[in-house]
Amino acid sequence: MTERSLAMKELDDVFEDLDTLLKNPEVGAELTANGINTSLAIVAAEALKAYLAGDKARAVEDFETVAEEIKARLTRKDLS
Repeated sequence: MTERSLAMKELDDVFEDLDTLLKNPEVGAELTANGINTSLAIVAAEALKAYLAGDKARAVEDFETVAEEIKARLTRKDLS
């Protein structure tokens, strides 16, 4: 296994751990209590994972989705 392959495997492992954490009900409750949408957090993590894997088109799509949703939620909150 080359160094790059090992490095990418380690990144994949980190993202698997992050995905597991974000899907954990206790973590989800804590994030929700802090105003964080766990579904958006998962999409953001997937966007970064895609970017690091070289899938820039998917990364752009996912990052745009996350940015638009966060902005929309902030706007709705500011109007309240």
